[in-house]
Amino acid sequence: MDIRSLRYFVTTVQLNSFTQAAESMYVTQSTISKMVRQLEEEVGEALLIRQGRKLVLTDAGRIVFERGQEMLNSMRLLNTELQDTKALQRGHLTVGIPPMINLLFTPVLKAFRERHPDIELTLREDTGQVIERLVATGELELGMTVSPVDPSLDLQSKEVAKFPIWAVAKPDTFRRNAATIKLSNLASMPLVLLKDEFALTRALRQVFQQHGLEPVIAAQSGQWDWLVSMASAGVGVALLPEPFIHRLNGVEVAAVRVVEPEINWRLAHIWNGRYLSHAARAWVELCETMLPGHWL
Repeated sequence: MDIRSLRYFVTTVQLNSFTQAAESMYVTQSTISKMVRQLEEEVGEALLIRQGRKLVLTDAGRIVFERGQEMLNSMRLLNTELQDTKALQRGHLTVGIPPMINLLFTPVLKAFRERHPDIELTLREDTGQVIERLVATGELELGMTVSPVDPSLDLQSKEVAKFPIWAVAKPDTFRRNAATIKLSNLASMPLVLLKDEFALTRALRQVFQQHGLEPVIAAQSGQWDWLVSMASAGVGVALLPEPFIHRLNGVEVAAVRVVEPEINWRLAHIWNGRYLSHAARAWVELCETMLPGHWL
């Protein structure tokens, strides 16, 4: 059933006049009559009967009129909701964020809620590699991970920030007054890393492999603060992104930046390439403008 014919018919009944319906819809009266006849042909029987100057609905006409009003109201509501979505006045967005990354997004989260209070925002925490799989399957529209992204997954990615990696250990582990340490020197030291399901550990293992080095893993954990505790106790050297170094106040450890090569914690948005909602695009754009001192 043609929605335009239905709209002309409903308007004609509401105004009880072909002439007034034509004027209100900015078309000719013959156009209104043609559309009503077309609708009657589709239904298979008369919908309106002229009685003098009045238009009387047949039984079929009453059904089409009542249901037609409902359909047109639904169409208007649909258009309104779509426009609201485009204007970011409604909607829902779930962003997958690894536990280590979430600490950096508090300012972004606050700003997003202030700018788009009608967007329901949910943060789903999981390891970077799990989030990559959830985005690839479509369970999540948008996520964050640490580059490089798993090449076996069909994902689009865009790096938005990078921070250098630092080595953290108990005092006197490194050369006195040293500010940096070479990757090759780290290869001979016991390391404490996040568990293998974390994208950061995947990236670190790749760097060691690319330089022909085999890291000595003393322990692994799912919590960065536990890595720091093990490092301060002398279990091994923890490798952590720079933002976490600033959170070591009161902890007796030594921290030096890894060089030759410099290793960066590269944060990236990922999506599956099929669709990115207006809310998701607004989140990505906001992330790209926040924290300009650290973001790409």
